[in-house]
Amino acid sequence: MKLHEYQSKNIFSKYGIPIPKGRVAATAQEAKQIAEELGGRVVVKSQVLVGGRGKAGGVKLAKNAAEAEQLAEQILALEIKGLPVRKVLIDEASAIDQEIYFAITNDRAAKKPVMIASAAGGIDIEEVAAKEPEKIIKVHIDPLLGLREYQARDVAVGIDLPREYWKDFTKIAIGLWNVYKDTDATLAEINPLVITKEKKLIALDGKMMIDDNALFRQPDLNEMRDTDEDAPAEIEARKYGLSYIKLDGNIGCMVNGAGLAMTSMDVIKLFGGEPANFLDVGGGADSKKVAAAMRIILTDTNVKAVLFNIFGGITRCDEVARGILVAMDEVKPKVPMVVRLVGTNAEEGRKLLENANMITAETLADAAKKSVEAAKKVNYA
Repeated sequence: MKLHEYQSKNIFSKYGIPIPKGRVAATAQEAKQIAEELGGRVVVKSQVLVGGRGKAGGVKLAKNAAEAEQLAEQILALEIKGLPVRKVLIDEASAIDQEIYFAITNDRAAKKPVMIASAAGGIDIEEVAAKEPEKIIKVHIDPLLGLREYQARDVAVGIDLPREYWKDFTKIAIGLWNVYKDTDATLAEINPLVITKEKKLIALDGKMMIDDNALFRQPDLNEMRDTDEDAPAEIEARKYGLSYIKLDGNIGCMVNGAGLAMTSMDVIKLFGGEPANFLDVGGGADSKKVAAAMRIILTDTNVKAVLFNIFGGITRCDEVARGILVAMDEVKPKVPMVVRLVGTNAEEGRKLLENANMITAETLADAAKKSVEAAKKVNYA
């Protein structure tokens, strides 16, 4: 789950990371009022969950409150990469002397968090990494010990930060680590962290991504979710506790278990097909959950066939079968469906589906092959 800049910076502030004075506005009039309170010279920043806001005209400098109102009105009328701008952040303008990239994220290969910094801040870190990798400083953090002060100083030295800023930089680094740890983040990023003309370190921009699987521990953060960039099917899936990601193929997949789901998708590709989604109904799925999953799959008009691959352990195959029957009665699907049930109560599940006009399969390879063939027949109909 992504957080908006203003949400991320508010969290940063609670952990002692200095941010500019500012507030979010939903109307141009509110933007003018905030700009007046801040002295007039402000930055008007669109709040959308995509990059490249500045290039799209979503970040503008206003010299006074009246100009801030005009710019806010223009920006609030924008769509940036398909997302409407519903709010703008009005920040006090800063006189910048130097920009730094600074972040903590997951390093899956090292199985540790990693702190990343670069003196080339304010631009895409991917571009810096590709063209000038020597400018990227990385320090891994032991999750049991946490960030140590000497590590923050090592990063400061690595980016040639003047010694007079080391103390403040270390405080910011420890603050960012605590943000990352306490919020179950997968990314906590400041880009740029700036040195101002007044010789202060300030986080001008903020970005956070929260682990969806940890949101049960973060109810306050979960309430901050902006669904503008989410597909309607993904929003519906969350209501039922389903893991769903829309893809570009035409074979819908309903599987229990993430590993089995990935395997199913790979085998579909092996036989020349393309999965239309990743959907894991999870362990212990009941008929209601399965019915919801099937409805969600069939909302995708690209789907030409559906593959059910259920390995019954905690999840009972007869419950899955009941859910399929409920959904078929509600949705009345017009695409062929291939089902493979193996494990707990598989025989009972197969009996329930005997008269359901479904294609059955004994193995995953057989099921994937039949799904691909069925989808081709629909395409050519």
